[in-house]
Formats: sequence, C-alpha cells, structure tokens
Amino acid sequence: MAVIKVRKTGEVIEGEENVRSFLNKQGVLYEHWDINKLPEHLRDKYVLTDEEKEEILATFKEEIEDLAARRGYKTWDIVALSDATPNLDELLKKFEQVHIHTEDEVRAITAGHGIFIIKGDSETGYFDVELEAGDVISVPEGNPHYFTLMDDRQVVAVRLFIDPSGWVAHPYEEKEEVGQ
Repeated sequence: MAVIKVRKTGEVIEGEENVRSFLNKQGVLYEHWDINKLPEHLRDKYVLTDEEKEEILATFKEEIEDLAARRGYKTWDIVALSDATPNLDELLKKFEQVHIHTEDEVRAITAGHGIFIIKGDSETGYFDVELEAGDVISVPEGNPHYFTLMDDRQVVAVRLFIDPSGWVAHPYEEKEEVGQ
C-alpha cells in the first residue's frame, strides 16, 4: 500500500483511503489493484521476456481496459527496471529531474517499489508517494514531478499512454526548493 511523506511538514499518510483522499485533493488519481491475481512465477521477477510482459498485461487486462476507458488512454506496455537493466544509473539520472508531460504519467506497479516526488498545491509543497505492488497512480498532465527507485532498485510497472510518441519529459524550472 502506498505511503505519502509530505516534505514541508514531515507528515506521513498511510492507509488506502487516506492516501486516496490526499492524492485526490492534489488532483492525482490513486487506485489499488489486486496483486494476488499475478501468477506466482511473475512476482518479484524483474528481468522479463516479451512473453512474460504479455502475461502481466493479460492478467490485468480488465483493470487496464477499465482505466483506459475512463481516462482516454489508448496504449500500454510494461517497464521493468533493476540492477540487471543496462545503464540503470544513467536512466535514473534522467528520471530524477523535475519535469512535466503533455499527458498524464500513469504507473501500475506489479512488482517492486518506486517513488513519485510530486509538487502539490502551494500549501502542501512537494510530497513523496512510495509505491509498491498493486498501487496505481496517475500524475496529471502539466504537474511537476519525477520518479525514482527505492533502495532495492527494482520495479515492474504497467505504463498507460494517450500517445506514447508524445510522452516526453519537459524540464520544469523550479521556483522553490524540491525539498520543500
């Protein structure tokens, strides 16, 4: 289950309903999928064949299609990152810059962990959303954020797009400290 840490205040928000309520107020979609649907041989596996990626997508077909229908997403894929990923540190450096997109950034975590650092409203400032398997998040178009891995440095996630060719990170010039 996701955990939120508000950087300005040190507040920690836990529990599915509390997390959903906080993120909803910030314009961020949060859902939780039943990760027990995932076949045992795909749990905690971070180097995937194309067939295994397709199996994950097939397992969550109903949830993916429901989310896509509600939010206008047209295509989806799987991203798998771990220490076995070539050039992982270079990839993470690109991810760890505050940026925006011209469409939502959507992730449904199926294994491992990740953190979205998101700019909230002026009162809240930046907050971390620590995600684990089953957590689904959609950071809205134009909302400053970045994504990184947790200490175990491994994640598998379904990504949903309106137009993957247009899904480009645009640098965001921060006027306040990200730590705030």
